[in-house]
Amino acid sequence: MVVEQKPQTLRERYGAELRLRRSAAGLTQEELGAQLLCSATLVSHWEAGRRLPNPDDAQRIDLVLKTDGFFFRWLEDLDTRFAQYFQAVIELEREATEIRQYGASLVPGLLQTEAYTRAVYQAYRPNHGADPLDEYVVKRMERGQLLTKSSTPVAWTLLDEAALRRTTGGPGVMAEQLQKVADMAEAGRLRLHVLPFTSGAHALLGSMLYLLDFADASPVAYVEGLLTGHLMDQPAEVEACQRAYTLALSDAASCRESLALVRRIAKEYEHAHHVSQDR
Repeated sequence: MVVEQKPQTLRERYGAELRLRRSAAGLTQEELGAQLLCSATLVSHWEAGRRLPNPDDAQRIDLVLKTDGFFFRWLEDLDTRFAQYFQAVIELEREATEIRQYGASLVPGLLQTEAYTRAVYQAYRPNHGADPLDEYVVKRMERGQLLTKSSTPVAWTLLDEAALRRTTGGPGVMAEQLQKVADMAEAGRLRLHVLPFTSGAHALLGSMLYLLDFADASPVAYVEGLLTGHLMDQPAEVEACQRAYTLALSDAASCRESLALVRRIAKEYEHAHHVSQDR
């Protein structure tokens, strides 16, 4: 006898309730998605508790399922600790079996050290206070724990050389950051490749990219700009992003060459830090 596992988190309970109300209305995920003007994949993610609908989607759900504001009101108990445009990614990456990330000018958030994260947040938050800044740093460090596990997700990291050469936080901070990335790669926790400047133009030159794969759901892709982010779950868009990642990866240095490059640049930063300290 198979016993169905009960939802554990508020998000899972939200999704389970949505599934029950949809079934009671006699609708498939495809039919509900059509009425909500979204994909069946998105409905599937909501029902699995991987993602939450935004307020507009929740209002449409209440309208279609005739639930009198039930799903809209429930969102108030699920306030996010992250920017709204990024919250869906946070929810999804916890369920991912494979992550492929590309850093154009920054080391991706999951790999960042505390000092590097602090320097990044300080750079685009003028007149920042200590308490809010500490909160941002803590959140990012909590995210990074996802890759401290020995099991899933499988992690691929592709870095443009620009992300290695931009001195974020100073030479000491960069030396520590690059050593962390190299240590994780050497330990087999992530697959590391670097796109050196000598590779010229490549398929991901204009954007960061985050790809997530799942055991029981369709893959998604995420890109981000200043104060905005876009999560894609339409198959054609996701496939185009996957293709771009594969193309860029084909222009990258090998794992061994990439690791050696990161180690070498880390030593350059370490030397520069010691020189500055001796002055």
